[in-house]
Amino acid sequence: MAASLALAAPCAAQLSNTAARRSTPFQAAAACPCKAFLQGAPLAKVSSSSSASAAAPKRRQLRGAVAAAGEAAAPAADYRQRAPKDVRVLVVGATGYIGKFVVRELVSRGYNVVAFARERSGIGGKQTAEDVQKDLPGADVRFGDVMSMESLSSVAFKDKVDVVVSCLASRTGGIKDSWDIDYQATLNAMEAGRKQGASHFVLLSAICVQKPLLEFQRAKLAFEEKLQNAGDITYSIVRPTAFFKSLAGQVQLVKEGKPYVMFGDGTLAACKPISERDLASFIADCVSETDKVNKVLPIGGPGKALTARDQANILFEAAGVKPNFFPVPVALMDGIIGFLDLLAKVLPQLKDGAEFGRIGRYYAVESMLLWDPETQQYVADATPSYGKDTLEDFFKKAVKEGLKGQELGDQAVFGVNKE
Repeated sequence: MAASLALAAPCAAQLSNTAARRSTPFQAAAACPCKAFLQGAPLAKVSSSSSASAAAPKRRQLRGAVAAAGEAAAPAADYRQRAPKDVRVLVVGATGYIGKFVVRELVSRGYNVVAFARERSGIGGKQTAEDVQKDLPGADVRFGDVMSMESLSSVAFKDKVDVVVSCLASRTGGIKDSWDIDYQATLNAMEAGRKQGASHFVLLSAICVQKPLLEFQRAKLAFEEKLQNAGDITYSIVRPTAFFKSLAGQVQLVKEGKPYVMFGDGTLAACKPISERDLASFIADCVSETDKVNKVLPIGGPGKALTARDQANILFEAAGVKPNFFPVPVALMDGIIGFLDLLAKVLPQLKDGAEFGRIGRYYAVESMLLWDPETQQYVADATPSYGKDTLEDFFKKAVKEGLKGQELGDQAVFGVNKE
């Protein structure tokens, strides 16, 4: 039992890290855009380089039902009519795992990109302002604080802006951090953008908000509702499934011959992981493509949905080692969460610890796929696919070259990215 506890706790922390950055990974009811399912919302068209199955009418309906109500037309003076070099796109969360890829993608497409970041960013604040500028060539890098309206107004949004792209996400998934970043800081960016003429807002959210049981999910949904009701700015809400990085936590351990830790038999939940490069490309599409205006857009990577056992087998093959699993019962996680909740009543500082446990459990049992509230099931075939990068290729590269560039953030566990 002691060994199980020792492995279950870091596994929960690893999964919570996934949630803090989505996802990924690696999530009230009245505000949830999933009510569109029950209201017969229109189809959401998703362009894709690897098409998802759409044979059955039910699947087509599910895929499109998350499109938000109110298909408002683009403004008369549509920035899309101008050359990209004449379109200013401001990215907040520009140094995050996805944010930096979004900045580079937008720069490569010729946009006038402003990247707003903290002066000390990255894992543990190790990146200096100089490091960030070198990391984001071609962008106008500006530094400040997304929690400060004065900083946003006088630095980030000192010039007129056409589009705001938010890649902000809680660094920990903790209760206060979630509401500070996933809600308040993102709201600050929207309000500052509106004042400077932004006509479109692209939000990196997470597919898990469709079934909100966690604080960061509620915070994200609260902002989504604000954005959808703003009225004077259009939006594209991108809800990706798992990121490759959120599934990378056990690569080194498996290479060393250690067992792959999973909950239950490894088939409790599944996802369609997407690479940072493909996701960045999709987000950039949301800047230019009118069919993504005023839509909630769930998106996954190419190929079929993968369970934890599927992912493990892909990793075992890439590493050239014999499959070796260490199953952890979900009930053990329930016990840990209950114990932490009890302690938190006496020691409030432990509330985040209990929340991390809930995040870990959520990712153990909930799939990162499109949710059908009518059947109360996740529907893999209705979850749109996009891009070309596969998890198989990612694992092969990670086994051969390591995980540089796949840092899991401040809550990294399993010994990954410890310098």
